[in-house]
Amino acid sequence: MANEDLLALSSVEMRRRIGTKEISPVELLEACLQQIERINPAVNAVTAMCIPRARKEAKAAEQAVRRGEDLPLLHGLPTGIKDLEETQDLLTTYGSPLYRDFVPAHDNVMVARVRAAGAVVVGKTNVPEFGAGSNSRNPVWGASGNPFNPMLNAGGSSGGSAVALATDMLPVCTGSDTGGSLRNPAAFCGVVGFRPSPGMVAVERRALGWTPISVLGPMGRSVADVCLLYAAQIGQHDMDPLSFPLEPEAYADPWPVDLGSLKVAYTEDFGGAPVEKGIRATFREKIKAMKPFFARLDKVDVDYGGADRCFDVIRAVAFLSRYQDLYANKRDLLGPNIIANYELGAKLTLADFAWAHAEQTRIFRRFQELYRDYDLVIGPTVGFTPFPWKQLYLDEMDGRKLGTYYHWMATKYFVTLTTNPAVSLPCGLDHRKMPFGLQVVGRFRGDGEVLGAAHAMEQAFKTIPGLARPLPNLKKLEKPTPALKSIVTHPPKLDAKRAKGPPPGAL
Repeated sequence: MANEDLLALSSVEMRRRIGTKEISPVELLEACLQQIERINPAVNAVTAMCIPRARKEAKAAEQAVRRGEDLPLLHGLPTGIKDLEETQDLLTTYGSPLYRDFVPAHDNVMVARVRAAGAVVVGKTNVPEFGAGSNSRNPVWGASGNPFNPMLNAGGSSGGSAVALATDMLPVCTGSDTGGSLRNPAAFCGVVGFRPSPGMVAVERRALGWTPISVLGPMGRSVADVCLLYAAQIGQHDMDPLSFPLEPEAYADPWPVDLGSLKVAYTEDFGGAPVEKGIRATFREKIKAMKPFFARLDKVDVDYGGADRCFDVIRAVAFLSRYQDLYANKRDLLGPNIIANYELGAKLTLADFAWAHAEQTRIFRRFQELYRDYDLVIGPTVGFTPFPWKQLYLDEMDGRKLGTYYHWMATKYFVTLTTNPAVSLPCGLDHRKMPFGLQVVGRFRGDGEVLGAAHAMEQAFKTIPGLARPLPNLKKLEKPTPALKSIVTHPPKLDAKRAKGPPPGAL
């Protein structure tokens, strides 16, 4: 099989063929490494790599197949880990010059579970500094380019993972999400991103352990691929007070869902999020095309109250808890997004935080009322088409000024506040011929149901022009784009030694 045909397979199909000895983990790894060498210079998605270790693990995976051993879920699949997650003996920079030489002594919980499921970790994927913002550029590694146009934003903060998946460099990549960091890059790059319910994937690095806005989760080229990785990630752990006992195998395959029985609500802006005119027009066209698939598809009004201010406060408090020491002692090495969030938090009062907590509760309860009449709520994942990565963030919409640097992400952080699970599903192209993402929001704790519904939608959309997943032109990406690394000011030491002591507490 030619490399391009092999790499275009889903991770589910790759894993099946590894189990039947049709393909070798060694063969698959080498194909991925060649693809990274060919494509990554144009998009700058994969950063630090551990090739000798990966080759050793791929060889061991091949031998396990030959011996007829029971094979775990991700056996032999080359994998990228978002560069916010600690990886043993592999550079973990968080996109910050403060940690440009940091090599953890241990994997964090999620990474350890992915490895235990048989994944072959190849390297890290690019992020914004400390994951702040939805433009995957930082002073350590530079910017990740969109696979459909490398001079445009790939989204963030899981941008490197989304690009690596979209360009067939890696079949499995991890991500995380606070205000949309799994969903935004998935939408911009034409892949699937899933924000799980809090507690499904254990997070040990969350400074405020009982705060549910930040989660870890999976990405993939299809919903089935997402389910395969998700089953390897989930489960209770005593370092995460929100985690709880689960049966991971129940999520390894999409649940069966009959689209024709579903009652679906749709909204253009989730009750007031900024959405540009072109995206609104695109969304209306998509709604018309998909309406025949459902029992009902009704426009609804969503009351999100003071969601913008609520998210501002809750996010700022999280930054205050994480970055107090760094702000006080190394402010000159922090980027503008981190500083802006910290300084907002420093101005808040206990009354502000109490109001935000109560407002989030009110938002949550109002949103759940929709599910008395509907099975799903859908809307645009992102309110804007991808913009140049050289522009750090969007500050206006259709001539009107936006609020914070992340205000353009409101279609996603409104959903974050509800804690409902949400999938960003590729849904054709937008008005600028860039990937369009459809945000599919399930009921509270309905992770299996929403993934099943998204899978059924994905299968149905394949038959409809304008709704199927778009694919980038990989041939055009074989020419490097040096400008992507132009903002690098603190290149890492790739031969950095293992760190002494625990991972940094900055996250």
